Amino acid sequence: MKQEKEKVLISACLLGENCRYDGKAKKVNGLIDLTKYYDLIPVCPEMSGGLKVPRDPSEIVKDKVLTKTGRDVTENYNSGAYWANSICQIYHIKLAILKEDSPSCGTHFIHDGLFDGKKIPGQGITTKKLVKMGIKVINENEALELLKKMSEVKNNA
Repeated sequence: MKQEKEKVLISACLLGENCRYDGKAKKVNGLIDLTKYYDLIPVCPEMSGGLKVPRDPSEIVKDKVLTKTGRDVTENYNSGAYWANSICQIYHIKLAILKEDSPSCGTHFIHDGLFDGKKIPGQGITTKKLVKMGIKVINENEALELLKKMSEVKNNA
């Protein structure tokens, strides 16, 4: 009997899903190769939280998430984070690969809240929730490094 692979949550935009605020994806070539080792569960917390595609860009401003036009979408982001966490609980997910710089998914950096393109150290709403629940969250570059290491181990086995 074939052993079931560990499930990993991943930002859908990283796999080519056109779900970002601008209606585009941020596909990272190579990430699909993670399916050799994991079952990938794609999710877009912003869409899960009820936001449409395309949508106004949003950034974290103090304790809220605001669109560039000033609309408060904090509740949408909190709902999306709750949804992502629920998926992790249902599937016993211990690892999430999320899109860096996003107000939902940023792992180490987010935009500064001034809509000027600058980034600051910080975590997105979903990342904070998952980390609080004990889930390891990495970004797309760290995922590529993980894939490289796993491939090296497999090739040396």
